[in-house]
Amino acid sequence: MLAIKNAKIVLEDRIEEGKVLLFSDKIEKITDNIPEGYEVIDAHGGYVTPGFIDLHIHGYLGKDVCDANAESIRTIAGGLVENGVTGFLPTTMTVDMEVIKGALDACREVRNSGEYYGSTILGVHAEGPFISASKKGAQDERYILKPDADFVKANEDIIKIITLAPEEDKDFAEIKRMAEETDVVVSMGHTSADYKTAMESTKNGVKHATHLFNAMTPMTHRAPGVVGAALNSDVTCELIVDTYHVDPALYEMVYRMKGRKLCFITDCLPAGGLPEGEYTLGGAKIIYRDNLCKLEDGTIAGSVLKLNKGVWNVYNNSTIPLWECVNCATLNPATAIGVADKKGSIEVEKDADLVILDEEFNVRKTIIGGVVRYEA
Repeated sequence: MLAIKNAKIVLEDRIEEGKVLLFSDKIEKITDNIPEGYEVIDAHGGYVTPGFIDLHIHGYLGKDVCDANAESIRTIAGGLVENGVTGFLPTTMTVDMEVIKGALDACREVRNSGEYYGSTILGVHAEGPFISASKKGAQDERYILKPDADFVKANEDIIKIITLAPEEDKDFAEIKRMAEETDVVVSMGHTSADYKTAMESTKNGVKHATHLFNAMTPMTHRAPGVVGAALNSDVTCELIVDTYHVDPALYEMVYRMKGRKLCFITDCLPAGGLPEGEYTLGGAKIIYRDNLCKLEDGTIAGSVLKLNKGVWNVYNNSTIPLWECVNCATLNPATAIGVADKKGSIEVEKDADLVILDEEFNVRKTIIGGVVRYEA
């Protein structure tokens, strides 16, 4: 049994100071005093938040989810705890379908092992291969396929989110099957759909939008596009909050429109956690320089963002309360993938997945299931 003292405890709707947080493997309560028999952790005036949940991350420390081997997944999971990430969706991309299946198997192996390797695998985000060639971004056009509900059904034990281009699915037939026959969250992304098509897709099973603004039709005053549909519907929206993929001026506007439907992500690449240089993503050469990752042709790829710093980026570039910034990286993603009954906020009986951070949101301790798994 443990107790955290001298902390600013970040709850869903406020920050509590001068209290003590008690936990074992579950959150016990917030109280005024430390009972006898508790091991005490001093937060030294820092913040205590729920563990961060990253819904979209391709790699870390030089390892790629599409390496399709368990050792890479373990390395990624082990590195992420240093950023306060206690749960994540390893994210595949548009590569050969056999490689994707191998990546899914690797994630299954690590998740089902019952052993601790780092941040908890909450499922997989399959980004593609059912996307639009015109909005492929850093994905490989050679491996793009038409949407296939049978693939999703065959892997619904591990896939939590599937990103696809709804305009590639005639009459939304496959999307409907995915939504009706599985619990997988269907997300529109890497899509050239117009506003009408995107809105229709949200009535036929699409519940999420992958990295809002990036790799989708933009919003203009006569053609609202996928961006307009995402903002004007009830879907949850991812946002890459590295200050490069989306201008910080938009953070508050999107939050005011989406509220608890907004999820901060990193879209981090294998270069994350490493020095600048040349790396690969799904077999493609990536050049990491000046905090940006690009293909050789200059196309911006994913980021090298750490999720704790993403939260801090938004807080420092908006008037959004800190607890709501934290919700966007904890409770909101937990809700989006259906695990908010156990994770995502500091509430009694939820899993004791916690992060202790300093005044600038640098991670000092990461706790998963009540066990200290990282200490700076």
